[in-house]
Amino acid sequence: ALSFFSILLRFSLPSPIDPKRQNPYPLIPNPPSGERKNLQRAMHAPARKAAGGGGRGPVASALLLLAVGVFAFLISYSVLAMVLRGGGNGGGGTTGVGTGARDPVVRMPEWMRAAGGARGQRRPFHVALTATDAPYSRWQCRVMYFWYKRMQARPEGADMGGFTRVLHSGKPDGLMDEIPTFVVSPLPAGKDRGYIVLNRPWAFVQWLQQAKIEEEYILMAEPDHIFVKPLPNLAFDNDPAAFPFFYITPSEHEKIIRKYYPEERGPITNVDPIGNSPVIIKKVIHCC
Repeated sequence: ALSFFSILLRFSLPSPIDPKRQNPYPLIPNPPSGERKNLQRAMHAPARKAAGGGGRGPVASALLLLAVGVFAFLISYSVLAMVLRGGGNGGGGTTGVGTGARDPVVRMPEWMRAAGGARGQRRPFHVALTATDAPYSRWQCRVMYFWYKRMQARPEGADMGGFTRVLHSGKPDGLMDEIPTFVVSPLPAGKDRGYIVLNRPWAFVQWLQQAKIEEEYILMAEPDHIFVKPLPNLAFDNDPAAFPFFYITPSEHEKIIRKYYPEERGPITNVDPIGNSPVIIKKVIHCC
């Protein structure tokens, strides 16, 4: 490394002018030594001024080249180290026992290994979304159902089962013959305590209790969700699948969460930052 930087500095710094050597300015006759120094200083003055003055131009160039060399060395070292650590597996997904090397390929979860060929079987889920009879909600439901049907018709949409709009307005609306709909009652007046979204879980409770659902899994969705491609069943057995939201922070509301997740169940960090939708979950979960 020292020899590399020595060569780098050697080629970046200009050679000093030896007054005893041949005159560097052949068109100017050799003056006396004192005048020669003044002449050299005068000749180099514009270059020093353009470089920032004070003769710092060559030094700045050397520092720049030095920084580039160090940066290139670090990049080369990082790439080489990564190749050496991950290249001993022959492209496989696991490393040898006791090698101490970190496998860059994430291991398949144990529940997937235990499932064996279950992934090749059709495991349909039922799409259920809660909605109101407000105009904007009806338009959202119409658009969502349209794209649901298109994605379900594709070969990759085999896991997309039935569809139900759970209407918690208490009465039918104009989309009853267009979208499969199940009408439920809203919460009694005052029960939501000003938080109207409580109608959604209450609607799901009524639907689960009263409706006949053939699929083993349920996708809880909302009217503003749109299927842009076929969705496979990402849940497995009692392990649901959900989407994490950066603005949901369970650790900031530990007092409330501990009412439903006591300390003996584990740390608060075990609570995922998810909402009630989108979630694919098993219809009946045998827990604890």
